[in-house]
Amino acid sequence: MKTRFILIHTSHAGNVGACARAMKTMGFDDLVLVAPRWPNVLRREETIQRASGALDVLKNARIVETLDEALDGISHLCATAMTPRDFGPPTRAPREHFDLLLKNELSAQTPQGLEAENTENSTEAGIGFLFGCERFGMSNEDVYRCHVALQIPTDPHFGSLNLGAAIQVIAYEWRQALGGFAVHSATPEPTLADAAQVAGMLTHWEQALTAIGFLDPAAPKKLMPRLNQLFNRAQLSPEEIHILRGVAKAMLQTAQSKH
Repeated sequence: MKTRFILIHTSHAGNVGACARAMKTMGFDDLVLVAPRWPNVLRREETIQRASGALDVLKNARIVETLDEALDGISHLCATAMTPRDFGPPTRAPREHFDLLLKNELSAQTPQGLEAENTENSTEAGIGFLFGCERFGMSNEDVYRCHVALQIPTDPHFGSLNLGAAIQVIAYEWRQALGGFAVHSATPEPTLADAAQVAGMLTHWEQALTAIGFLDPAAPKKLMPRLNQLFNRAQLSPEEIHILRGVAKAMLQTAQSKH
């Protein structure tokens, strides 16, 4: 689904860069700025620094004068307004609303104030996330055009999020609703020791435990089978087998030195 992040009257250049970074990490690249404070905000040094490499998002971003221009091709609008209002769209948590949106195909609705031909000419449904200016938030008129006011569940006594953080949360929740990305391990998958290596290590340990008097060969009970089960659950690597055999060797050497 087409996804657009729309920043209205953004006053801090760094927040534009932070937005680009948040979007790129979640695989989104459609950014529109409505009448930002700085006409050259996409090229300002602070913007570029805060983008942390998301320069393609900044390069493709558009600056427009009105919200109507930013809504071309968008069929479902989400406000991100925290200020209580006398009336307006329902307030929902992002995860709750995204589940409802995808299950009930709410994206087919046309937001108030959008010309019908915009939706008819669009080849796919689009969702837009509106973020107001840092100091004053969103105007009532902009909120009234939306299908929902998204509220990030926070501590009821402190719900203050900066713009970049709020965008990151919304982008993450929407990406998860769309299926998310796979988690890639930071370390390579371990190579497991084979059965022969485990058996050899257990024989070594049996000798060492006997040498130090911990295991009585005349009455071994179930010590070695239990150790076998323990090491099987541990899924040892060859390197770990070497460590354990080193421990067994040290026990044998210690036992021999005392005789």
